[in-house]
Amino acid sequence: MHTVRVDLGPRAYDIAVGIGSAGLGTFARRCLPHATAALVVGDTNVEKHVQVARGQLASAGFTTETSLIPAGETSKNLFTAAFLYDKLADMAADRRTPVVAVGGGVVGDLAGFVAATYNRGLPLLMVPTTLLAMVDSSVGGKTGVNHPKGKNLIGAFHQPAGVWIDTGMLDTLPMREFRSGLAEVVKYGVILDPELFAFLERNVLAVLAKDPIAVAHLVSRSCRLKADVVEKDEREETGLRAILNYGHTFAHAFEAVGGYGSWLHGEAVAAGMVCAWQLAERLGRVSGDAGERQTALLRAFGLPTTVKPEWDADSLLAVMRRDKKNQGGKLRFVLPMAAGGVELVGDVPESEVRAVIGQSQK
Repeated sequence: MHTVRVDLGPRAYDIAVGIGSAGLGTFARRCLPHATAALVVGDTNVEKHVQVARGQLASAGFTTETSLIPAGETSKNLFTAAFLYDKLADMAADRRTPVVAVGGGVVGDLAGFVAATYNRGLPLLMVPTTLLAMVDSSVGGKTGVNHPKGKNLIGAFHQPAGVWIDTGMLDTLPMREFRSGLAEVVKYGVILDPELFAFLERNVLAVLAKDPIAVAHLVSRSCRLKADVVEKDEREETGLRAILNYGHTFAHAFEAVGGYGSWLHGEAVAAGMVCAWQLAERLGRVSGDAGERQTALLRAFGLPTTVKPEWDADSLLAVMRRDKKNQGGKLRFVLPMAAGGVELVGDVPESEVRAVIGQSQK
């Protein structure tokens, strides 16, 4: 096991990363020494992993209940949250009763939101089963559900008590889901770590073959990079954490207009990063071949780098205007800098955004 510590004072926690490890029960007991019961939440795609997790928790002295939700982004809503609230109420859950989220980003975001809001806060243990969840959504404390007018419009910050990552779970992950997670790893390379980006360029075939050593490295490194940002700006109050949203303003619009599930989150982020780079080029912020390297790496991983022509620019802009990063009705985007890295840029003209969308649809 490799441990990444997220140092947030009284809310600090460990991310345990291993290959085929079977120590979830021991890890949970260390993170939650006073808990006796737990609600294990998963979806219908990961029922096997849920049962394994339940058995390991039982071996560590937890009594468990299980809730399986329908797989897919459409389950991330207040109706499903209410279903989980009912389950906790039936369990007579108290403030020591953890919610254990076993699954991808949808399960983690939904179960995390329920943990953040039931009884004004329950412990949360993350057991991500997808690459996207391992490197991104399980770390950092963002929880939420979708609203018909936008993704993650309803949510709360709620740090987990711990994150247990078994990269062996990725062996059975569908390849499309695995590629989707790679978009977020490429993002970390672009915004924070040129060495990680170069590692990905050198090891495309090994990564796509799910080589255990290569995958464990990119998962651990991604978790460390995100933890470093979260430690400095836990609740997005200084603007630093906004850099993690590189490509996401476009991506969230693609997801909303295309319909949740039309593109996986990482697929939308991949195209969003390309659009963000093109926008930076139009604004004179960057030049050279770095943008071409980004696009080439995303394509090598089989990710989309253009926008579907049937998506209307007016509809996409309408979603972007509701983005949480905006201020005073002005669009703000995380954009690359000439010196490397990215930063949050305000007052971006809508005409330039519209031009980028048209450019990407050709």
